[in-house]
Amino acid sequence: MISFYKSKDGLIEEVSGLVPGCWVEVLEPRDQDLAFLTRDLGIVDEFIREACDDEETSHIDHDDDTGQILVVVDCPFEETDDGSGRVQYDTHPLSFIFLPEQDHFVTVSLRPNDIVGALTHAASMGIETHLRVNLLLRVLLKVTQRYLADLRSINRQIRRSENTLRRTMDNDELISMLGLEKSLVYFSTSLQGLEATVNRIGTGRTIPLYDDDRELLDDVLIEVRQAVEMCVTCTQILNSVTDTFSNVMSNNLNKTMRTLTVLTLILSIPTGVFGFYGMNVAGLPFAGSWVFSVVLSVAVAALAVVALRVLRLLK
Repeated sequence: MISFYKSKDGLIEEVSGLVPGCWVEVLEPRDQDLAFLTRDLGIVDEFIREACDDEETSHIDHDDDTGQILVVVDCPFEETDDGSGRVQYDTHPLSFIFLPEQDHFVTVSLRPNDIVGALTHAASMGIETHLRVNLLLRVLLKVTQRYLADLRSINRQIRRSENTLRRTMDNDELISMLGLEKSLVYFSTSLQGLEATVNRIGTGRTIPLYDDDRELLDDVLIEVRQAVEMCVTCTQILNSVTDTFSNVMSNNLNKTMRTLTVLTLILSIPTGVFGFYGMNVAGLPFAGSWVFSVVLSVAVAALAVVALRVLRLLK
């Protein structure tokens, strides 16, 4: 789906088609959308392929022949397991294409993107679509803020899972923490690429920067570095929690095995004793009395109870 936006008096309005200085938003592109980008906007085929690659990582590319510039960044998104309701996070590429010869700014997203949608429906942000570098930096700022919001959500989920595991070792919580660990791996890789991309933009060699853009670029860099640090912190906390509960589970297993071993040894006593009587060995005491078996059973039961209490005291 293709939408066209143009700023007017600080507000962004949707227009019916291409106009000078407009923003072209391509969402979940279909074949006819890609044909429009190639035929009507003249975007090079290589940029189209990269923008449609779901595995593309953050980078900047420049076409020397046309002067077109491609910027790709990874955006976070939330996904929920329909079966369990567990939430985890992943990233998908969001592409920006500068068309200097046509004064257009193009964004391509392979899935619904509320980050871009928030800007297109912004009421009073003073966005000017013809200021393409400023628009790019505003989108990048929104992307980094989304990372920070999702990282805070992950941190809260880690605390909830930790509190639940303190009460009971629930497998669902352990699986949920595995999903959060995967999310942090995706975020860490994507944020490193985003930081490198923003630093390259800051050089001004590929994308010319104006003085007004420098302050906004600094804000983006601050947010990116904060997100990187927060991702590292969340990863360390999650690793510490999982390691701790792994040791707790191992310790509990060892205690259970020790208890079972003691009980097995105690319960094997009647088997050994009655084995002699079953072999008709001559001269065994109480061979003709049923009282002996009752006394032995009671003694073994009492010994088992004493052993369990001793083991509990040793804990």
